[in-house]
Amino acid sequence: MISYKIYNSVDALPVSWDELIAHDIFLKRDLLRALEQSYPYNITAFYVGVFKSETLVGMALVQRVEMYIDNVFRKTSTNYFKQIAKQLVSKIVKGNALVVGNLMHTGQHGLFFNSDMLTQEAFLDKINECLEELSRTIRRQFDKKIRIVVFKDYFESDMVHKSSEFFEVNKLYKVQVQPNMIFSVNQEWQKIEDYISALNKKYKRRYKTARKKALNLIGKELSFEEVQGLNSELFALYKNVSDNARVNSFILSENHFSALKEHLKDKFKVFGYFKNNELVGFYTLILNNDILETYFLGYNQQEQQKYQMYLNMLYDMACYAIEHKFKKVVYARTAMEIKSSVGAKPHTMHIYLKHTNSFIANTVLKLIVKYMNPIRKWEERHPFKK
Repeated sequence: MISYKIYNSVDALPVSWDELIAHDIFLKRDLLRALEQSYPYNITAFYVGVFKSETLVGMALVQRVEMYIDNVFRKTSTNYFKQIAKQLVSKIVKGNALVVGNLMHTGQHGLFFNSDMLTQEAFLDKINECLEELSRTIRRQFDKKIRIVVFKDYFESDMVHKSSEFFEVNKLYKVQVQPNMIFSVNQEWQKIEDYISALNKKYKRRYKTARKKALNLIGKELSFEEVQGLNSELFALYKNVSDNARVNSFILSENHFSALKEHLKDKFKVFGYFKNNELVGFYTLILNNDILETYFLGYNQQEQQKYQMYLNMLYDMACYAIEHKFKKVVYARTAMEIKSSVGAKPHTMHIYLKHTNSFIANTVLKLIVKYMNPIRKWEERHPFKK
């Protein structure tokens, strides 16, 4: 017999939870607990356990997201037609959404099941039953209707695409979103110099120029106590970058970075850049087994331009991966061109989504998603020697 149970807190999760999900830190208790203590005010998490008899055989992270126009469109525009477009978009996406996955990070970090114990179809059917129950509960408790359902971030090779009938029956439409930029570490590279040697003349020169510009900055890893003491500065620098995004759906809480550092300890890295003892930039990393996941960053815009801080961050991330023998660096979405200039390659991703209002055509919803998350034209760079 296959059944499911919805949990409202990490402390209530089954003992065997971490054993089942050992391959992905994003679904393990420590990271989920850190998120639970520092979620944006408009995101609430639910945890789903799928059981075969009494054995935990599958799991899901489901986030309830309350969408508001001030969050979705952070930058204002004086252009009349853009304002009208934003108003139309907000009428469709405004309200409550259920996201199967982690809205705060690129990648498939929402579903896992033991394929030796049950089929993908049986697993997805239980997740769908769970979503329907959550929709009813939210309507009853908060008088809010779930307007959008999303299964997020699947590579083209993901097995989930084999369940096309499930998505069709439940009117979930497949939409391509911006690619995930991934840097594969050449296993022959033993040190940073090996990476630099592999660059062609143009990009070797670019590397040296960027490094030279940042000589007046002091970069260092921050301890938990330092992260705690710099909470306000880290948040301000993060928000400076976040506010300049065309579209966003949440704002981190001010204690987000210290909560992750407290619970993940050495699995969560915070690196700061200082000028005259003032924090002017930072980036964060999550160590996910042999994959290095880049996380949120922030910087002072004026200093970033002066010191090519963002490019130096990308180099530092790649160098950290080489030094510590990681196989890949997940650079995530956005800024594809500059990420490709350090060696990252684009990997196509899809989401599945639907609007629960039958009067709103899902073709319109797909257009809205493309408006909010456009697949931009960009020129891929090729920094390595042929």
